[in-house]
Amino acid sequence: MYFYIVNIDLMEFSSEDEKEIFILNNFKVIAVVGCSREEGKPSHDIPKYMQQAGYKIVPVNPNADEILGEKSYASLIDIPFKVEIVDVFRPAAEALGIAKEAYSIGAKVLWLQEGIFSESAEKYAEEKGMLFVMDRCIMKEHVRLIEKIN
Repeated sequence: MYFYIVNIDLMEFSSEDEKEIFILNNFKVIAVVGCSREEGKPSHDIPKYMQQAGYKIVPVNPNADEILGEKSYASLIDIPFKVEIVDVFRPAAEALGIAKEAYSIGAKVLWLQEGIFSESAEKYAEEKGMLFVMDRCIMKEHVRLIEKIN
């Protein structure tokens, strides 16, 4: 079951944890920009974990036709259905452009993986009313915040 909030830009959270719990409980379609075919790489193993946890993974990699049993798309704008979370495994220098694409396709969340910092992407996403997470691993946060509760 999906629960959609129409005006997420009006929401305020008392902590980063509260925001992440909201995201992980309410949004289940994740486009993974920079998803890899190579097992053992975080950009493969983290989306695989999220897929096994019940999320729909949409790989975004222009050099692959399929990853994790799912069709891979060259870019976010090529995805023909609604994406809720855009999870980024690309260099920080690309984050603002990815944020703009994420907004253009109606994504609700921009999540920059651990080690990726972009104040310009953060500012853009928040100005556009998107939820934003930076420098946090979506898998680690899922284990810490969701799995421990269940």
